[in-house]
Formats: sequence, structure tokens, C-alpha cells
Amino acid sequence: MTAARKIIIDTDPGQDDAMAILLALASPELEVVGITAVAGNVPLALTEKNARKICELAGRPEIKVFAGATRPLMRDLVTAENVHGRTGLDGPDLPEPQMKLQEQYAVDFIVETLMAHDDDEITLCPLGPLTNIALALIREPRIAPRIREIVLMGGGFFEGGNVTPTAEFNIYVDPHAADVVLRSGVPIVMMPLDVTHKALTTRKRVDALRALGTPVCLAAAQLLDFFERFDEEKYGTDGGPLHDPCVIAYLLQPGLFRGRTCNVTVETGSELTMGMTVVDWWRVTERPQNALVMRDIDDDGFFELLIERLARL
Repeated sequence: MTAARKIIIDTDPGQDDAMAILLALASPELEVVGITAVAGNVPLALTEKNARKICELAGRPEIKVFAGATRPLMRDLVTAENVHGRTGLDGPDLPEPQMKLQEQYAVDFIVETLMAHDDDEITLCPLGPLTNIALALIREPRIAPRIREIVLMGGGFFEGGNVTPTAEFNIYVDPHAADVVLRSGVPIVMMPLDVTHKALTTRKRVDALRALGTPVCLAAAQLLDFFERFDEEKYGTDGGPLHDPCVIAYLLQPGLFRGRTCNVTVETGSELTMGMTVVDWWRVTERPQNALVMRDIDDDGFFELLIERLARL
């Protein structure tokens, strides 16, 4: 039997982050070494609490959760309560978590964990702004060659942005951190809006999740009911894009996705296009290819995987 792949989830829950965490915790192919929280969708005091709420919902209170950066590297924090609600996990009434927040700073945990493991043993899974990951790379550059890969949700190209006309939220919140990560030399798989906007939480899919009737699936359906309302109104679609679980689904079934390796850079100078991910999809420059950028998804297969796994919890 193949050993479980060790991952660190870096996150700012967020309903879609919650779905990604649940998918990871329901999958024996993955070993969640720890969860690190970052400010993003809501401030850090809420994201670290929300991460613990999701672990307890999944029946996994032994998972270690660490609090990280309270703000981006160089800019003021931008949050998204208009999308995720006041708590970041509006929808179900989840109880206050009983599991303790770890005392260690998340960035130190990332660095120490990578230095304590063999090269190519730990995969980083950032679901929010890349502040914690960038701080870890800055604090200890020796971790870069030890990271197996970074599979992240962020950016957009053909699809444009979702917080400005050109920028996706995670990258926009901390573009300087994204720039550090993309220049790090670590193998990167990027799940941009171009692929996540094809993973829609249609009414049929949410109802299938709700029909399973377990506490986890009922809570997940309530999370999606709340989360999708914003994008349904914005885009006029049946359901909203389910962004962050694409990261975990790729680790489990990479064949669900298609993309290509190309150069990605981040705009950090212009306020007009701040946080734009400039993707050299057609390879018209000589800039080095630094990311596998996904563009297509088998959305039916993705939701079949998600629903089947959440039913296990």
C-alpha cells in the first residue's frame, strides 16, 4: 500500500476552504500534518477558529492548527465578508471549537516541519493569500528545495479577476507574497479562476450532498447554500464556483484536470492591475516556465469525488 502523501494546508476559511479541508480529512491518501491559518477571507482570529471548527465537524480534533500572519507583507488587509459572511463560515450553526490552537507560530511550524522531513516529502496546499508561505521562504530559504510541490488556488487569466477586473482575491490580498512564491523555484501547480469557475455547485449537486443526511454532509450543504448566493447573483449561474477543493482533488485524482506549464508573474506595481497573474499561456516570452496552470476540469468527476468522500465523515 502506498504511504499517504503528507500535506500542510494553509488556509483562510471561508466556506470553500472548509470543503477543501473536509475533502482532505476524508481521504486516506493524504496525511494532514498540520493546518496553518492566515488572514484573508476574514481576519486571522476568525480563520484560525474556523479551521478548528471544521476539524471538529470532521471528527478530527487531533489535527494541529496554527495561527500565522495577521496581515499581508506590504499592504493593508482586504477581507471578503460580503461573500463569506461575518464569521467567514456563515450558513450552518457550528459550535465554538473545543480543540486548542497550537502555541507555535504557523510560519515557524512550516519551516521546522520541512527541515525535519526528507526532500520531496511535504506538499504545501495554500487555499488563501500566500503570506505564510512567503514568510517561510524568506525566513529559511533552505526549505525551497525540500518542498515536494506547492498546489495552490489563486490567480486567473482568460477568466479575468473576481475582486478587480484583473485580479483574483487570494493573489490580490497579498501580491508581494505571491511574487515571492512564484519566484521561489519550487514546483507549483496553480488552480486559477479559469478552472474553478467550471466547478459549479449546481442545485442538483448540493441536493445530492444534502440527501446523504449525515451531520457533515448537511453542514456542507448549508455552507454551499450560503456561499453560492453571491456568485449566483454575480454571474447568473446555477450555483457558484467551488474554488479551494480543486487543490485537494488534484492531489487525489490529477486526471480530473488539464493545463500546461508556463511562466506566471504577478503585478505588484500598478494599482490598476495590482495582483494580476500574467500567465504566458502561449509562451510568447522567454521567461522560465514556473507553474503548471490548470484550465479545464472534469466537473462531474470532481463533484462525484467530493460527495463520495464527504459521505465517509
